[in-house]
Amino acid sequence: MPDDWNGKIIDEFRQNDGKVGGPFEGRTLLLLHTVGARTGQERVNPVVYRDLGNGRYAVFASKGGAPDNPDWYHNLLAHPQVSAEIGTRTEQFTARVAEGSEREAIWVPHKQVNPGFADYERKTTRQIPVVVLDPVS
Repeated sequence: MPDDWNGKIIDEFRQNDGKVGGPFEGRTLLLLHTVGARTGQERVNPVVYRDLGNGRYAVFASKGGAPDNPDWYHNLLAHPQVSAEIGTRTEQFTARVAEGSEREAIWVPHKQVNPGFADYERKTTRQIPVVVLDPVS
């Protein structure tokens, strides 16, 4: 069993049909599978998501309000074909960054329901990317 932070969350997610406790208890969490931009190796990261309907989801490259984007964000820019474990199923997606009014229509209600994301936004000078996961048909 991995002893790193993400590894423990991933293990708990998989053992409990997509549910986790601790700071993520009650949150909508998925496991995002990306391909490393430099390494080409698969990477898995637990991320909070927002269900957009019609099999589409949004994830947020907040990195806790850090000044730089998370590695998984750079990975999906380089390799936008991703998969995600949502509950007990795994689905394939094409990732894209939401811009302008589409971003705002997702971001504003997300941070209202999840005020921690508004805190992340206040901590950083960068715009937190909103990434839409469109299902691959």
